[in-house]
Amino acid sequence: MAHHAGDSRAGRTRVQTAALAVAAVFLLIGVLGFVPGITTGYGDMTFAGHHSGAKLLGLFQVSVLHNLLHLGFGLGGLLLARRVAGARVYLAGGGALYLGLWLFGLVVGEQHAANFIPVNSADNWLHLGLGLGMILLGLLLSPSAGGSSRRLDRP
Repeated sequence: MAHHAGDSRAGRTRVQTAALAVAAVFLLIGVLGFVPGITTGYGDMTFAGHHSGAKLLGLFQVSVLHNLLHLGFGLGGLLLARRVAGARVYLAGGGALYLGLWLFGLVVGEQHAANFIPVNSADNWLHLGLGLGMILLGLLLSPSAGGSSRRLDRP
């Protein structure tokens, strides 16, 4: 199979592909957080804080800040996924950040003024799953774990 100059997929590793997929999901979530109907209580969305009444899919509490953080995290993933090391940092480091956010949500609680993002119980459990999943992808797809790091365009 011939490699075409415009075919960037041929030069991508599995860890880079996983990072791009995760980044795309975060971009999608960030955009959907701003879509009335997909986000219930859209008129009750605040910029930040635990009083935001908006919920993505009627379940996950969001605010303008929360949506912007998803968009920023997705854009960061697109940039970091350009290199293998960056993709690993995005997945493992981003996963660690999400585990920290899960702990933050558990410790602070939904109604506390420090819940500025905001997060609710559904967000907390999603953050736990995202954190663990991203760390596993970053570790399992890295070359030292036996995951393929070879690019398809190398001999």
